[in-house]
Amino acid sequence: MKPETPITYRVAKPPDVPRLRELIAASARGLSAGFYSDKQVESALHFVFGVDSQLIADGTYFVGEAGGEFVACGGWSKRKTLFGGDQFKGKVDPLLDPWMEPARIRAFFVHPEWGRRGIGRELLKLCETAALAEEFTALELGSTLPGVPFYSALGFAPKEQLEITFPNGVTFPLTRMGKSLDG
Repeated sequence: MKPETPITYRVAKPPDVPRLRELIAASARGLSAGFYSDKQVESALHFVFGVDSQLIADGTYFVGEAGGEFVACGGWSKRKTLFGGDQFKGKVDPLLDPWMEPARIRAFFVHPEWGRRGIGRELLKLCETAALAEEFTALELGSTLPGVPFYSALGFAPKEQLEITFPNGVTFPLTRMGKSLDG
């Protein structure tokens, strides 16, 4: 696909799930190099990274497409889960109180061939606008190491260093980050 191909954004639908899985795997493998070992990335893909079908059902997950190809995905949530696909999160995912709790920015993945073109920034704008419309005044996310500079450049500040230990014993560092939406 040529870089000048226009990118369109839309809400993800259930039939998109197989293509989203492919995009997530390509993004994680391609953009995590130098930040995580191959074993960490493959473990994350198996145990954490993946499609959260609740985001799709809620209509809060977006796809960026260029010429019919999925080049990015990401969303926001009005639910408690901070990160992780269906294989990681609990069965119960209660709603957040927009007056007391920040909305979640969730599952941002950009195809490595499409990185650094403003696609993630555009997805984040869509999420911020939607969260504001639902009366949220703050955002929170769990960022991978390669995502920290991206989110920092867009006004997010680190809040806490996290480390997940997968069932296979592999550890995976993340950073909890937050941002106010009230100007």
